[in-house]
Amino acid sequence: MADMARKFPVSTEKKAAPAMERWAPFESLRSEIDRVFNDLTPGFFDCTLARFPNAFARGMPAIDFVESDKAYKLTAELPGIDAKDVELTLADGILTVKGEKHESKEEKEKEYYLSERRYGSFQRSLQLPDGVDAEKIDAYFANGVLKVVLPKTANAQKNDRKIAIKAG
Repeated sequence: MADMARKFPVSTEKKAAPAMERWAPFESLRSEIDRVFNDLTPGFFDCTLARFPNAFARGMPAIDFVESDKAYKLTAELPGIDAKDVELTLADGILTVKGEKHESKEEKEKEYYLSERRYGSFQRSLQLPDGVDAEKIDAYFANGVLKVVLPKTANAQKNDRKIAIKAG
């Protein structure tokens, strides 16, 4: 009986699409997502990871905001700034930290003279949660770190309660 199976040549050559063609759909998706984020928060998401550590140079000091039982605590890192160059204001429930950095460097040597100056202002505003006792806010500044204690009102402290969770 004759063998009914036929043998066909198999090509080991791979025909892959060029790299640019394979990534094109993802690239357009990424561009669209970037556009949406930039529309929502202009200028914030358009920085690369290499430039992100220099956020302070672009006017965005790092700020931590933490809640405890009796108060909220804000900590702002303001390296190279003097306390006299920092302003803290509260208006309509919005706490604003702003200031200005002045830095100059001058070196005189036999072979060269170097003079550098940098100036820049910064501002961060935060909507405070309800229940902050605005009359008792305290602020401290030392070694380039601003600490602000925002005590909760007695009523805000009483409103906190733990809710029991019942198993299904």
